[in-house]
Amino acid sequence: MGAARSPAIWLAATRPQFLSVTIVSVLVGLAGAAGGGVPPHWGIGAATLAGALLVHAGANLVNDFHDRDADAANDERLTPFTGGSRMIQDGLMQARAVALYGYALLAVAAALGVGLALEARPQLWWIGALGLALAIAYSAPPLRLSARGVGEPVIAAAWLLVTVGSDIGQRGSWSIVPVAAGAPMALLIAAILLANGFPDRNADAAAGKHTLVVQLGPRAAARAYLALVAAAYLVLVAATVSGVLPAAALAGLLGAPASLFAARQLALKGEGAPDPRLLPAIGATIAAAHLYGLSVAAALLLARG
Repeated sequence: MGAARSPAIWLAATRPQFLSVTIVSVLVGLAGAAGGGVPPHWGIGAATLAGALLVHAGANLVNDFHDRDADAANDERLTPFTGGSRMIQDGLMQARAVALYGYALLAVAAALGVGLALEARPQLWWIGALGLALAIAYSAPPLRLSARGVGEPVIAAAWLLVTVGSDIGQRGSWSIVPVAAGAPMALLIAAILLANGFPDRNADAAAGKHTLVVQLGPRAAARAYLALVAAAYLVLVAATVSGVLPAAALAGLLGAPASLFAARQLALKGEGAPDPRLLPAIGATIAAAHLYGLSVAAALLLARG
């Protein structure tokens, strides 16, 4: 139990290796507003980032709690990307402590969201409420959406809300820019979940978790992955051609080679027994989301004026 009091353990329980995608998603939203000539509101931006990270971390903990039995039986996980944080399974934290920790982080995020909404940004009421609802419903019964084959759409919706909400926090009004810039990012983050489902599919199926990979099988899921990442880059191209995003935002295509590499790896190796050969595909999927987001954020900032 002494280990549970270590700050490193509390941090590791949130799965920090995935939190950076939320930082990048917030940056895309902030850059969209700045590129539109909105003066930066640094305090609101910091609160937005903190709230988004708390929701993501809290959702990870809630997921660990509700998936604890499936994760315990997952002998084919690929560390550090799949199979949860292992805090419960390795005896580092009690299941109840994980649940309380997760819901406490979500409560703090809700308080931050209320403060932001009261700053003449009423749109954040429903964005924050929907984001929290998705964070909980993704893992918790009775909906348990991640086990019903709709985890990827839920993840895409949640991270689109992150980008749109970050923009609204600065702009104070709606804009199509964060939707156009955030949708590809959201799809690429959903692809991370899809890729992670390949090594976990046997344990998920045994636990009754009907993820997309379990439902489709690895061969069809590999095609679904390719369609998902292709859609992300097509949305980017359409948004730039139509003038919604500046032409410089096509720099987001820098993530495409990593996405295509991952798609090929999943197609070639996804059907076999889960093993470390899938790690490059998962790593490339995470890299693609970061490359896209950072490139587009930079492009939006450079377009200012």
